[in-house]
Amino acid sequence: MHRVYARMGTTIFEAMSARARETGAINLGQGFSDGRGPEPVLEAAARALLDKSNQYPPMPGLIELRQGVADHYARHQGLNLAAEEVIVTSGATEALAAAILALVEPGDEVICFQPLYDAYVPLIERAGGVPRLVRLEPPHWRVDRAMLEAAVTAKTRLLLLCNPLNPTATMSSADELALLADFCVAHDLTAICDEVWEHVTFDGARHLPLIGFPGMRERTVKIGSAGKIFALTGWKVGWMCAAPHLARGLAKAHQFLTFTTPPNLQWACAEGLATQDGWVQQSRHGFQAGRDRLKAGLEAAGLVTLPSAATYFLSVDLAASGIAMDDVTFCDRLIEEAGVVTIPVSAFYAQDAVTNVVRFAFCKQDAVLDAAIERIGEWMRGRND
Repeated sequence: MHRVYARMGTTIFEAMSARARETGAINLGQGFSDGRGPEPVLEAAARALLDKSNQYPPMPGLIELRQGVADHYARHQGLNLAAEEVIVTSGATEALAAAILALVEPGDEVICFQPLYDAYVPLIERAGGVPRLVRLEPPHWRVDRAMLEAAVTAKTRLLLLCNPLNPTATMSSADELALLADFCVAHDLTAICDEVWEHVTFDGARHLPLIGFPGMRERTVKIGSAGKIFALTGWKVGWMCAAPHLARGLAKAHQFLTFTTPPNLQWACAEGLATQDGWVQQSRHGFQAGRDRLKAGLEAAGLVTLPSAATYFLSVDLAASGIAMDDVTFCDRLIEEAGVVTIPVSAFYAQDAVTNVVRFAFCKQDAVLDAAIERIGEWMRGRND
């Protein structure tokens, strides 16, 4: 077995969801919504399965979806993309894998920001690259020029950015993005931008894509996810957007990973992008209400929460809450003693982990959140540290 995988455990998401299944605990760990998603998109997928082709679609994706993605970003983010600059993938993680395999040569360094999605480091290492880890810290998790300049070397070729950032639930500001753009241009870096949470933003905030900043149009791979936009995470439909000279290489990597994505889901996602702006906006308000509901409940139980500007997640600062446990111990005890599953944020660090922050998912029905809040409150009142 390759050394990258030989030393690897099961991803924290599957591990914690498995514990929820085994114990019957309420799962506020893995970030999947318990809603159905937009009914017209589900119906479009069902119709396409019965009425349209179920044979291999074009390797880069159906033109309807590729054009639909380009039109969607023109409408929402002011981007001028051609359909030929969009490559459809089987989920955003496949897009990440294809981008990394296409762009990382052995020995190339890739700047990443911790805490990070746990696929990043093994994908980079499997491609022969070297992660250059930049450590972000609570409560604001901000990037500054000093940390960037400390990470870059003569071997650095790429920067990998997740924005909005899972698990911190933060969004990069316009000033931070301008700093990152200037940094990439100055050091001739290509940026891979994991922007799957771009439509799950709160309090009127608007996502700004790094590809739209000066100097970044020709050096950015923008990754999106229909699964996140429509809260249909099991569909695993994503895409990469990049200038033609990059898109050609991305497509070559993609063709030897999954090659294609189910055509009925592609047609449905194209229809959804064209017709479901209202549903996306409504779902954003619904997730914000879930955030506020969980925040109020956790704070009433005596837990101190960190700001949540986007994503499905809300974090708790254990130290600020007067809890002496580390995050792993807290999560273990919460499962066994309260029957609620959450995620230790230390799992999102490859080294030098922050160990006092725990992530909760609020993309659940009100009754599920209320039940979890009640269990946590009882446990907090009765716990013996």
